[in-house]
Amino acid sequence: MSFRFASYAALGSLALASCATPPARPTSSDSMPASTTPAQAARANPFFTASTLPLEAPPFDKITDADYQPALEAGMKQQLAEIDAIANNPEAPTFENTIVAMEKTGLLLNRVSMVLNGVSSANTNPTLQKLQEEIAPKLAAHADAIHLNAKLFARIEAVNAQREKLKLDAEAKRLLDVDVQQFVLAGARLSAADQTRLKKLNEEEASLNAKYTNQLLAAANAGALVIGDKAELAGLTAAELDAAASLAKARGLEGKWVLALQNTTQQPLLASLSVRATREKLYRASITRTQQNDANDTRAAIAQIAKLRAEKAALLGYPSYAAWRVVDQMAKTPDAIEKFFAQLVPAATAKARGEAADIQAVIDHQKGGFKLEPWDWDYYAEQVRKAKFDLDESEIKPYFEYDRVLQDGVFYAANQLYGLTFKERRDLPVYQPDVRVFDVFDKDGSQLGLFYADPFKRDNKNGGAWMDIYTVQSKLTGTKPVIYNVTNFTKPAPGQPALLSFDDVSTMFHEFGHGLHGLFANQMYPTLSGTAVARDYVEFPSQFNEHWALQPQVFAHYAVHSKTGAPMPAALVEKIKKAGRFNQGYSITEVLAAADLDLQWHALGPAAPVQDVDQFEAAALKKTHLDLAQVPPRYRSSYFLHIWSNGYAAGYYAYLWTEMLDDDAYAWFEENGGLTRANGDRFRELILSRGNSADYNEMYRAFRGREPSITAMIKHRGL
Repeated sequence: MSFRFASYAALGSLALASCATPPARPTSSDSMPASTTPAQAARANPFFTASTLPLEAPPFDKITDADYQPALEAGMKQQLAEIDAIANNPEAPTFENTIVAMEKTGLLLNRVSMVLNGVSSANTNPTLQKLQEEIAPKLAAHADAIHLNAKLFARIEAVNAQREKLKLDAEAKRLLDVDVQQFVLAGARLSAADQTRLKKLNEEEASLNAKYTNQLLAAANAGALVIGDKAELAGLTAAELDAAASLAKARGLEGKWVLALQNTTQQPLLASLSVRATREKLYRASITRTQQNDANDTRAAIAQIAKLRAEKAALLGYPSYAAWRVVDQMAKTPDAIEKFFAQLVPAATAKARGEAADIQAVIDHQKGGFKLEPWDWDYYAEQVRKAKFDLDESEIKPYFEYDRVLQDGVFYAANQLYGLTFKERRDLPVYQPDVRVFDVFDKDGSQLGLFYADPFKRDNKNGGAWMDIYTVQSKLTGTKPVIYNVTNFTKPAPGQPALLSFDDVSTMFHEFGHGLHGLFANQMYPTLSGTAVARDYVEFPSQFNEHWALQPQVFAHYAVHSKTGAPMPAALVEKIKKAGRFNQGYSITEVLAAADLDLQWHALGPAAPVQDVDQFEAAALKKTHLDLAQVPPRYRSSYFLHIWSNGYAAGYYAYLWTEMLDDDAYAWFEENGGLTRANGDRFRELILSRGNSADYNEMYRAFRGREPSITAMIKHRGL
């Protein structure tokens, strides 16, 4: 049993907005819960037995909203009984009867949790939202009941004390290390009184996490900008206008247009809207979505979450939540993260100021008569980009049709590097008609796993993009991976192709990088399998995979015109490459600002009062010189989903940390022949297939031959 079960959110998609989720732990046992009545059995709750579909894929056609709660309740009861049997085993503790036995617990709970997580994140409804809020504290209490089981922990420590005599293989030793560390971090060595207090804090936090998630989704939907005059939308393409009109119609606003909010500060359409007043309205709708002093205002919830986390860390013996949270990460300490930031902030902000000057020059040249504001940046940056690189987004998009990018780009790169092949299947049930399913075959023709893709934005889908897992690979349980990617691309009007920006293309490669990490998992134990790695390591495979989007051989294979089939002209390809470094000061500064906000929220000590969210945010950005007027954080505190309910608390720095890793690793490819099967197989063997089976720093050194260097990242970013 692992610490990652401390809350419902930990069972949930920790990967919103481009990240992966450490999978929950499956089990090899599979039986109807003892509490199941004959009537329930006759009703055949689909979670009570393993799916009979290929690779135990979820039977979405049989699952109803009413199935989740009884399966969750029965799953918790069943796992506690399994854990109790281990803790009270009269035989002397051994690796098999304690550590391996724990690996085999919780099948039912994990089965239902994984599906609930997927559906509630991508296709939720009021029933599931209510269930999330109700079940979150119960799941937190359930995790505590395991981690704080004194008899169980005594057996774990007894096994650990004799580890040198056990002749364990490397993966078994790693599992033992992980279990001991995570139980200790979860409070296993606290006094009974302190454990009682910890349980209460965990339950309170879990409830607030679930409440926050639901508030944020409601706030995004309520905050969408409604436009009644088409003239206000000048600059949008016909496809974008059709999409906005379709969304308005779906909301019963016939004759209007609705601009939905993505879960970031800046909104994609700001680059196109030529009416400055509309840009300002959209920007302000974005940054104030959760600050309307109504039921969807998240500020009270996050201030309380921060307070609870600081108290919890102190109880566990750490000066701050950040110090507690990163001890098992690759970085190890908040100080190491701050030193990493210090290498980036001066260069990034200097470059951003230079970019702002370039944009202001364009505004002045056009006699705009105003000072650059955040809602102007993307619009005029696009003009600067066009002027510098003669690059027009509307000229690019016809060459990036979704299905072509998926199959002839993302899948093709995986074939060239690793020998994978894919075949779409339409016989497996899905939770929403847009979802597609593919068999994934390994280089020897055997089935490696299943891949689900859910591409388009919906009002009942969380913002961002993420990868997650329905079934985890494990040699112990004999299971193969069933994974999925979720994105929020604009759904085209009926009969129109789904055209993407190059940022969207990069997102597809990114999320499938997570997918490869899950598909290539080759572990004995579920706890260590695939993407069940540290936050500052999990983004390494995904960001590394982004590099192949522009690799000439791959790019030429998918970048063809959606109507004519003609390849993208070489001159346009070159413009995209040259423009890749454009606006890098802005993009890295907005991420740095968000990452440092996260770190400062979680650096609060237990004596700190409940914070005024807006005042804290302003002071935090000023302290680290990241308070650039025209460059707001990628996420403001109040809609920073990653850190308040999706597992990235004190961990958002991971995107930048792993960028250092991915750029450095790609530099190795460039130094050793680029896109070849030999290179791909080596990366698979030393990185993608290893999961959490070894120390992260050791794994990286084995691949690279040295410690990671920030040099390639600085060069790649043009800093």
